Amino acid sequence: MNKKTVYAERLKKVLDAMSAQGLNGLIVSDPQSIWYLTGIFNEPYERLFVLYLDAGGHHKFFLNKLFNIHGSGFEEIWMSDTDDAAGILASQMANSGKLGIDKVWPARFLIPLIQHNPRVSYVIGSSCVDDARACKDGEEQDYMREASRINDAVMEKAAAFLSAGMTEKQLAEYIDARYRAEGAEGPSFTTIVSFGKNAADPHHSPDDTVVRSGDCVLIDMGCIKNRYCSDMTRTYFFGTAPDEFTAIHDIVRSANEKAESIIKPGVRFCDIDAAARSIITDAGYGENFTHRLGHFIGQSDHEQGDVSSANTAVAKAGMIFSIEPGIYIPGRVGVRIEDLVLVTECGCERLNKVEKHWKIIG
Repeated sequence: MNKKTVYAERLKKVLDAMSAQGLNGLIVSDPQSIWYLTGIFNEPYERLFVLYLDAGGHHKFFLNKLFNIHGSGFEEIWMSDTDDAAGILASQMANSGKLGIDKVWPARFLIPLIQHNPRVSYVIGSSCVDDARACKDGEEQDYMREASRINDAVMEKAAAFLSAGMTEKQLAEYIDARYRAEGAEGPSFTTIVSFGKNAADPHHSPDDTVVRSGDCVLIDMGCIKNRYCSDMTRTYFFGTAPDEFTAIHDIVRSANEKAESIIKPGVRFCDIDAAARSIITDAGYGENFTHRLGHFIGQSDHEQGDVSSANTAVAKAGMIFSIEPGIYIPGRVGVRIEDLVLVTECGCERLNKVEKHWKIIG
């Protein structure tokens, strides 16, 4: 399938969603969503950069003369830094009806637009694009498989690289450098390396803590390849493995595997979360599992959508999200095991291949 056809199909999905929500128009301002629909990526910084989708088909691309963009296939409306950007946008769209606004659009543009067109009904319309992006097509799936393959390779190298006297920062820096050596563009988020009690903080920032025998070693890492992200967490033990901590690791792994075993189209995300959470709760660690089970992923490490007790939506083929249960005991230990899964027509495919059972390294 050629690129033009791919973008046309994606646009149709969004327009169908707009129709279902009764939107007369939709402002798409997230650069990643614009790239998804056009193949054009631009970081606008403080300037206005908007793809305006019209229910009647009169779509328009609002661009600053600074941007090096040509041949978008849409009607292009150009402006300079000294123009009234919101005023130009307002003059090119209907002044009544229901307008969907991108959830990330800055207030510095939205509020002036409301002032220019006060009769328009403004609503958050991001789900029209977010829901389309949530179900990856074949090319996107292959990109994410490749990003996960690189992540697997670097995780195994990182586990082998850790040695006595090494700090969290040193291991994190090694991981980031290996990504580029393996062909990735770089990390998809700030690499998390946590030794011992630091792992009880799920978002600990690597510091100068030195690894010690008996420490858990939690590594949460991901890379970008072809614009798409990977994400994975494994927890090891350095030098020796205390029995209490390996038992916790077994509980977390069982929760991870149980959740993955029930994933297929039509299963509610809240039920996937419950499958993992019940195992941890029954083992007596319910209060130590402090976050949702997972998040959606694609061009960003965290995209719209999650696997949580509050999400009653159902899984659909093509969706990719994380399954990452954890147990965190302040001052002592933290264990998290995270995979990315791709929902298939009859189940799910785990994108990460690195062994999940506990392992002693170093």
